Amino acid sequence: MNLKIHIYADGADLKEMKAAHNQGMVKGFTTNPTLMAKAGIRDYRDFARQALAAIPDLPISFEVFSDEFPEMKRQALILADLGPNANVKIPITNTKGESSLPLIKELLAKGMKLNVTAIFTWEQIQGLHQVMTAKDDVIVSVFAGRIADTGVDPEPIMRKTVELYRDMPKAKVLWASPRELLNVVQAERCGCHIITCTQSILDKVSGIGKDLGVFSLETVKMFYDDAKRSEFTL
Repeated sequence: MNLKIHIYADGADLKEMKAAHNQGMVKGFTTNPTLMAKAGIRDYRDFARQALAAIPDLPISFEVFSDEFPEMKRQALILADLGPNANVKIPITNTKGESSLPLIKELLAKGMKLNVTAIFTWEQIQGLHQVMTAKDDVIVSVFAGRIADTGVDPEPIMRKTVELYRDMPKAKVLWASPRELLNVVQAERCGCHIITCTQSILDKVSGIGKDLGVFSLETVKMFYDDAKRSEFTL
């Protein structure tokens, strides 16, 4: 299957990021404070500088981590200044549920490249669209995987989002938080521009379109070999 959708690697392990870049499969990278904390990163700015230096030719998204909008703005300006391929991630609200749209509008007016993240609802999707203009470079990060975690099929809202943003030529709709390889195929057929993938999903991308008969035989052989290696008897 020849994918039109761009795959972004989601993580904060610099070694894995470099390896993914060298393989040539991914078209960008995303990080967040949770992934960075899990990776043991302590110096946020130093990590961002290292990543941008190691991968200067692809976009990398770094997220602000304040809950107060003035401090979010200060952090956003710092991150945007680290390199031309830095995208600044702004959550659609803060932890109090207060909208980030006024700040987003202000940052876009400065020409900043944004990744608006943690989007779940149609109201949030429409609200972001309303503060944007055709010149704005924005990744619209809809958490389709987490929507699916609630038992709701995310494809209808992703299709509506793609259609809504057709009048924004520099906007890119991103299927965030995928749970399995099938999500890559779903995002592709919805017309999404980007999907983020963790390393475990990236490792499976080559399996798209694999012959199921061959896959069945490989599975039977795996069961047989594991049983033989374990020296099971009945």
